[in-house]
Formats: sequence, structure tokens, C-alpha cells
Amino acid sequence: MKLQLVPASTGPLWVKLGIQTFFRQPLAFSGLFFMFMAVMSVLSMVPVLGNVLALTLLPGATLGLMAATQEAAKGKFPMPTVLISAFRAGRSQARAMLMLGGLYAAGFLLVLGVSVLVDGGKFASMYLVGGAITAEVLQADDFQMATLVAMVLYMPLSLMFWHAPALVHWYGVSPVKSLFFSLVACLRNFWAFTLFGVVWMAVFMGVGVVVATLAALLGGAGVVGSIMFPLAMLMAAMFFTSIYFSFRDSFQTEGDTP
Repeated sequence: MKLQLVPASTGPLWVKLGIQTFFRQPLAFSGLFFMFMAVMSVLSMVPVLGNVLALTLLPGATLGLMAATQEAAKGKFPMPTVLISAFRAGRSQARAMLMLGGLYAAGFLLVLGVSVLVDGGKFASMYLVGGAITAEVLQADDFQMATLVAMVLYMPLSLMFWHAPALVHWYGVSPVKSLFFSLVACLRNFWAFTLFGVVWMAVFMGVGVVVATLAALLGGAGVVGSIMFPLAMLMAAMFFTSIYFSFRDSFQTEGDTP
């Protein structure tokens, strides 16, 4: 396995490949993503412990969506069992993926812990416990600052785990080493990943503007709500589909990609 350096123009290409691959098997990817979201949502209904468990399983679930993309890119139909690919590859790999998930949960909880120092725990409580959030809380200066701090701290955590599940699953890299390799790969291909993020932001914003315009012409806010949520889920599925290509082009074995 070796790191590959790619030009900045590869970032938009990953977006294009993700969208194209999604539309090769739109029903399969839509179903897989809604299954993924349903499991995460059910777990999150259990205060604190459910959210921690969901965080622990997230790297493995992300790998499942990447494996589904790999199958579709080969012209195959991704079956529902592909979502648990990370836990069907043997006991040692399943243990490694759970360890990686534990590290992710610990890192995320650390980010929430730092946010507690800023707003006294309002932001962390919103995520771990849930409940109604009032407009006063959202507009509070300390809550907004805690949100900003959490977003800034989450960025390096996201980069460390971007490639990590795939490195553990396909290349047998240890969980701790996978975090280092993932961070280095993202930083070394900084401009490709920057354009990847910028293009996805533009796509999401563009779709939002189109939906809002159509809704204004057809009937107002109620139409926006009925259209935007399922469309946002489909866009998120396309985003997860594109992650596989960012991994595929960032690492290479001596003979081929995984």
C-alpha cells in the first residue's frame, strides 16, 4: 500500500463519480442509506448510551456504504448484507473495526466535552439527550460559540477517520495506524479534498435553491418540507457514495486499487 498524490481537479471528479455511481443503482443505494439512517436513528432514541453505540458503529456502517459503492462500480447489485461487510470479514477484522469505532466515539465525546466548557453543556446535551431546543437557546452567544468550537475540533477528527475504516478493512491496517495514514492522505491531497468539499456544498446549495424556487411557485413552505427531507437524504447517499472514490484514488497497492 502506498499513498497517491492527486491533482486538485480530482476532487470534483470524486463528486461526479459518486453521483454517477448512485444513479447506476438508485434504488439499492437509497434503500441501503435509509437502512443505515434507520439503525442510527433507533439507537439514538436511547439517551446517551444509544448515541455512544451509534457512534461506535458509524465507521463500520460507513465502510458498508463504501463496499456497496465498490460493488456498483464493478457493475454488481449491492445486496443489503453489504452494510455489515466490516463485521463479516472475520473475527479479527470485526474486532479491529469495533476498536476503531470506540476510538471515534471517544474522540467525538471529547469534542462534546470541550464544548461543555464553553456553554455549560447545552450543545452536548442536545446531541446526547435530545429534547426540544428553544429559539432562545439557539440564539444564545455561548451556544453558538460552543457549536463553532465543536465544528472546528471535529474537522481533524473527521480527517483521521475519513479513510480509516477502508484501511482497516481492505488493507488490514491497525486502527491506530489507520488514523495516522488517513490524516496524512487528506493533508497531502489537501486541494483535492478542499475542492471536493466546495463542490458538494455548491451542489447541496444549488439543489436547495431549485427546490425553494419550485415550492414558491407551487404552494409554499409545506411543499418545501415535503420535498426537501427525502431529497436531502438522497443527496447524503450520493455524498457517501463519493467517499469510496476519494479512498480509491488516495491509496494504491503495488498491482491495483482494492
